Amino acid sequence: MAEQTKVTTVDKVVIRFSGDSGDGMQLTGTIFSNLSAIFGNEISTFPDFPAEIRAPQGSLSGVSGYQVHLGSRKVFTPGDKADVLVAMNPAALKVNVKFLKPDSIVIIDTDSFQKNDLDKALFTTDDPFAELGLGTVQVVAAPISSMVKEGLKEFGLDNKSAVRSKNMFALGLVCWLFERPLDGAMHMLENKFAKKPTIAQANIKALVDGYNYGNNIHARVSTYRIEAMQCEPGFYTDINGNKATSYGLIAAAEKAGLKLFLGSYPITPATDILQELSARKELGVKGLQFEDEIAGICTSIGASFAGALAATSTSGPGLALKSEAIGLAVIAEIPLVVVDVQRGGPSTGLPTKSEQTDLMQALYGRNGESPVVVIAASTPTDCFDAAYWSAKLAVEHMTPVILLTDSYIANGSSAWRLPDLENYPEIKPPYVDQYDGERPWKPYRRNQENLVRYWAVPGTPDHAHRIGGLEKDYDNSAISTDPINHQKMVETRQAKIDKIADYIPELEVIGDADAELLIVGWGGTYGHLYEAMETMQEQGKKVALAHFKFISPLPKNTEEVLKKYKKVVVTEQNKGQFANYLRSKISGFNPYKFNRVKGQPFVVSRLVEEFTKILEA
Repeated sequence: MAEQTKVTTVDKVVIRFSGDSGDGMQLTGTIFSNLSAIFGNEISTFPDFPAEIRAPQGSLSGVSGYQVHLGSRKVFTPGDKADVLVAMNPAALKVNVKFLKPDSIVIIDTDSFQKNDLDKALFTTDDPFAELGLGTVQVVAAPISSMVKEGLKEFGLDNKSAVRSKNMFALGLVCWLFERPLDGAMHMLENKFAKKPTIAQANIKALVDGYNYGNNIHARVSTYRIEAMQCEPGFYTDINGNKATSYGLIAAAEKAGLKLFLGSYPITPATDILQELSARKELGVKGLQFEDEIAGICTSIGASFAGALAATSTSGPGLALKSEAIGLAVIAEIPLVVVDVQRGGPSTGLPTKSEQTDLMQALYGRNGESPVVVIAASTPTDCFDAAYWSAKLAVEHMTPVILLTDSYIANGSSAWRLPDLENYPEIKPPYVDQYDGERPWKPYRRNQENLVRYWAVPGTPDHAHRIGGLEKDYDNSAISTDPINHQKMVETRQAKIDKIADYIPELEVIGDADAELLIVGWGGTYGHLYEAMETMQEQGKKVALAHFKFISPLPKNTEEVLKKYKKVVVTEQNKGQFANYLRSKISGFNPYKFNRVKGQPFVVSRLVEEFTKILEA
């Protein structure tokens, strides 16, 4: 009689799925994340895939991974190291050994651990675990490929097609390990392969076989129980940053009473925004792919001139190409949202990896004095709010807004409570019918309170006008090369952006009120910095966190907050761009800096180590 399975109750756990790019690890991880969200766990995910379209099978460069951190309490990062690793081949094991905890569980497909497979992964012995020094891990070794081929014979699939379902066998095994019912996964597979019912049923059969296999190895490894988290009532879904950004733009258009237009060009890792908005025709969204980055933004400028909420999406190389057109939107004072999903650079750089290296480009990467609003999203779910705010400020202040996300939060996902739009601030376009100044109206006559010009949508009676890229006279809006007028217009455009600080939230500080160290960050590093702060507080240290969403202009209380603390460390995934920007804005501000540019998220334990050194210095 089999021994009873040992069940370990934990409040959080990290699972990493890894294999060749063609092994379906992204799908496997996504389904398991969705199951966990449905079950009531808090989740944070990190898809990590190679830039190569299809690297040689079994090679180290072709390993694709998907990490998910789930818990019965709030989780902020995908986790530093894994409690469970699914390694579909030796290369996956070797690449991910640095992410393993000492007593972790490793699930392998022994059919893919033959000598030829070991050679491809550059192992020199026939015992990869000993070679990697993994003597304490719990190994679940199963001939997954063979069992899948045998189990799917009834469906009449050839061997190659049958083996494609091995990721579902592995998923079933992980579902058993974490006591996850299979109903939700079956439903997802039926939906995904709705047009291929045989494939759907084959994947479901492999899933069930994997789950049953786990039941038959009771005593070999312990299973995990993670209780559901007590959540605020509402409708929840698992959402990634790119989709949340898309939804935020849609919500803003609805709130403003405008049609949404996206003119864009595919680029990793921003393409999903174009794909999502192109599929939302039923909501009146026009999402169009153009021949290049410049055409994409120029059509968006045209749509904005015509009265739409216009946006364009890109990544760092595309933002560089769009710079001249952004300058046109600045001088013409046209509302426009430019979404930059940052990736590793320069040039083509690291297309599938994440950095925060576009900040200076967003702030200053145009000719002339060309000020814009810059906002940075902090988490996958915050991308919704950040996109909403970007659209609100663009429309209400007649300016381009650059929204910075990054590959990490764009592809990562979290459980998201569907928001009530009634709780979001109104968006009021400054239409020309609000103008009550000197007649006749001219296109660059302004609201003197916020310096915003009025928006005359083409076709508005008695308001025919021309705008463009040449400098205009402050008073009569005609083309002007007068030096005194140019100075006045340059200062007015900058003052208009500066005044936006009166319309955005002030900077908040979380953590200890009497903190001895203030951690400062911006954008997608929020989760790691927050968890580092929590860890240090648990160690009895006095720390706090100030995380910036609004970068240009800065919140009005920025100087007051930053000068309150004796020690401040600015932490970012670049060589210190935000720290230098803050120094240029705040006289006498000289913070500590912690910078890493590896294309990978921060490691919380490393942050704690470095922050502790600063605190104790």
